[in-house]
Amino acid sequence: MVTTKGKTREGEPCCDCSCPCEGIIDIIGKKWTLCVLAQLGNNGTMRFNRLADKLQGISAKTLADVLKDLNKAGLIKREAFAEIPPRVEYCLTREGRELTLLVAPLMDWADRKIGLMQVENRPSILPNARR
Repeated sequence: MVTTKGKTREGEPCCDCSCPCEGIIDIIGKKWTLCVLAQLGNNGTMRFNRLADKLQGISAKTLADVLKDLNKAGLIKREAFAEIPPRVEYCLTREGRELTLLVAPLMDWADRKIGLMQVENRPSILPNARR
């Protein structure tokens, strides 16, 4: 394990164990990832600017990085259209929908027990959640 002031370098394992969750935890543990998944889960196919509008406070670079990571992991699909101006749409893949449903109970628990989801306008990871 390679660390820099207590943090692992990107792409390096967080520990020496071989846990099947390790890779996915590295992805969903990043800031904004669950919010992006929630938006795509609740709203369906979305374009970059619409996602950015829904996720107030996220920079364009951060959103682009999160979308790139989720696409690389096979959790979202990026579809570019040969149009002028260019149009790119993002949606959850089957694996992304499965992950969203698996993470939903954790987010619900956090909402009840810790109050992490109490921030106004923060999306629920639950598809079409009732808040």
